[in-house]
Amino acid sequence: MKKQLSWIVICLLPLTAWAVNDRIDIARFSQGDLGGWQRKVFSGETAYTLREAEGKTALFAQSQSSASGLFREVSIDLNKTPVLYWTWKIDTTLTGNDERTKAGDDYPARIYVVFSGGMMFWRTRAINYVWSNQQPINSSWRNAFTSNAGMIAVQSGTDHVGRWMKQSSDVCADYQRIFGEEPGQVDAVAIMTDTDNTGAAATAWYGDIWFGAR
Repeated sequence: MKKQLSWIVICLLPLTAWAVNDRIDIARFSQGDLGGWQRKVFSGETAYTLREAEGKTALFAQSQSSASGLFREVSIDLNKTPVLYWTWKIDTTLTGNDERTKAGDDYPARIYVVFSGGMMFWRTRAINYVWSNQQPINSSWRNAFTSNAGMIAVQSGTDHVGRWMKQSSDVCADYQRIFGEEPGQVDAVAIMTDTDNTGAAATAWYGDIWFGAR
C-alpha cells in the first residue's frame, strides 16, 4: 500500500494550532484532547484511543496487519518555530523487515510532517520521523514508494523499548538535508503505527507534540 504517497497528496485546509509564545501545540493528548485530528485509513484500521499510561494520558495505538493514521491540518512557519518536539513509547519493535523496501515499509511509531506543494501538488513532500528496527539513529533515506517522502530514524532497535522517550528534531534542517532546498510552511502533522506490509502486530504510545524555537 502506497501509504507515503497517499499522505502527501491530502488536500490541506490548514487549521489554527494552539499557540503560546514560541510554542505551537499540535497534539495535547495529555489533556485528553483529540480536537482537530482526523482519521486516514490505508489498509485495515489501527486502533487509536486515549488511555492512562504511568499516571498520564497518552494516545495508544494498536496495529494488527493494518495501516491507518491520524492527521491534523496546521499552518507552521518554520522560520519562527523550526523544531518539532514530542514524546513516544513503543512496546515492541518490528523484526526482520527491511524498511528501505516496499515490503518492509512498516513502523511501530512514526510522525509525519507534511509540506504542501500548493497548486503544484506533485511537489507535496513529507518527512517521516520513525522508530526503526535496524537503521542507525539519525540515518535518512527516501521512502520505497515515493521520492517525495524522506525517512529519518530517530530511534532504532530495542534499547529503549518500554520507556518514554523525549524527542526533538530541527525540521527545517532535516528538510534541507533530505531535499536539498529550503522548505515552505508545514501544512499537516500525522501519526501512524502500521504493520500492513509485514503482517505483524505493534503497539505504541504518543504523548504531546508541538513546534517551538531552537
